[in-house]
Amino acid sequence: MEDRMMRERQVLRGIYALSAVLVAAVAVIYNLPKAEHVPDFVPWLPRLNAGINTVCTIFLICSFAAIKRGRVELHKRLNIATFALSALFLMSYVTFHTFGVETRFPADNPWRPIYLFILITHIVLAAVVLPLVLATFYRGLAGPVAAHRRIARWTLPIWLYVTVTGVIVYLMISPHYSF
Repeated sequence: MEDRMMRERQVLRGIYALSAVLVAAVAVIYNLPKAEHVPDFVPWLPRLNAGINTVCTIFLICSFAAIKRGRVELHKRLNIATFALSALFLMSYVTFHTFGVETRFPADNPWRPIYLFILITHIVLAAVVLPLVLATFYRGLAGPVAAHRRIARWTLPIWLYVTVTGVIVYLMISPHYSF
C-alpha cells in the first residue's frame, strides 16, 4: 500500500511538472515574433482544430454514456482516442502559433465581451484540464477505480467545456481571419 501511494505521488509530481512545462512552452511559442512566410497549410489548422474539438466532444459524451452503461472497455477506448486527438490538437495549435499568426476580435463588435469571456475561460480551463486529464488517465489505467471516479467527476465537465468552447471560439473568430 505504501509503495503504491509513493509511486502515485511521484507520478502526480511528474504530471504537474509536465503540465507546467507544456503550458509555459505554449506561452513562449505564442509570444514568438511573426514569421515572414506562413506555409500554405497553416491557415487550415484552426479549422482542423475545431474539427478535432468537435470529435473530442462527441467522444467524451459517448465515453460518459458507455461507463454509465457499464461498458468499461468502450469507455477506455473512447478516452484513449480523445486523449490522442487532444495531443494532435496541441501539436496543431502550437504549429499554428509558432508562425505568429494572430487575429483579434474587432473592438467595435458588440459580441466582443462575450467572445473575450468565452476565450479567457477556455484558455484558463485548458491549462487546468491538462493535469486533470493526465491524473485521471493514470488513475483509470493504474489506480483504484474509486480514485479515478473522484477526479473524473471534475475532469469530464472541464474537458467538455474546453472542447465545446474551442469550437465556439473558432466560429466567432474565423470570420475575422485575414489569410
